[in-house]
Amino acid sequence: MAMIINTLIGLVVILHVYFLVLEMFLWDKPFGLRIFGHTLESARASKVLAMNQGLYNGFLASGLVWGMSQGVDGNAIKIFFLSCVVIAGVFGGVTANRKIFLIQALPAMVALILVIIY
Repeated sequence: MAMIINTLIGLVVILHVYFLVLEMFLWDKPFGLRIFGHTLESARASKVLAMNQGLYNGFLASGLVWGMSQGVDGNAIKIFFLSCVVIAGVFGGVTANRKIFLIQALPAMVALILVIIY
């Protein structure tokens, strides 16, 4: 079960590193514009905010890596950071785009439940 939990948490980490890269470095590039559906003008106007958001995603990923590095002793750390991801994903799904819930919150929610149960 530990392997399944770590795989799910690893997926959440990879997603948040991907979000970091998208928001900090690709926000106003063709790939980022396509992913987020922004115009170049709106992307340039919101670039600093996106970079800040990307940095937070990096903190979430690093917190989960920290928790995973502690094994079972890191369960409290995993629970905290997975809870943060779930809350952010639910908020984003409600306020911005429903896909955020599916992409961000759902995998973290499954991992969180498994960490708590096992």
